[in-house]
Amino acid sequence: MVKITMNVEGMACGMCEKRVNETIKEAFKVKEVTSDHMANKTEIIAKAALDEAALKAAVEGLGFNVSGVTTEEMEKKGFSLFRK
Repeated sequence: MVKITMNVEGMACGMCEKRVNETIKEAFKVKEVTSDHMANKTEIIAKAALDEAALKAAVEGLGFNVSGVTTEEMEKKGFSLFRK
């Protein structure tokens, strides 16, 4: 799993967030997308890394400016059960 963080400038409200989220969900195979117009940030959780240039182009196609994209591996969270 990877976490992709995008700095998205120009989102002004919840509807802007929704447009960004829906565009990403339709164009890419992702597990989760959340946007925050107050922080100018969109976070994406996906099973594998996405094409950053295509991701940036999709969001900029909506009229927003993407000033940075970072991708980082997420650690798997797990647990174990010990039986007696």
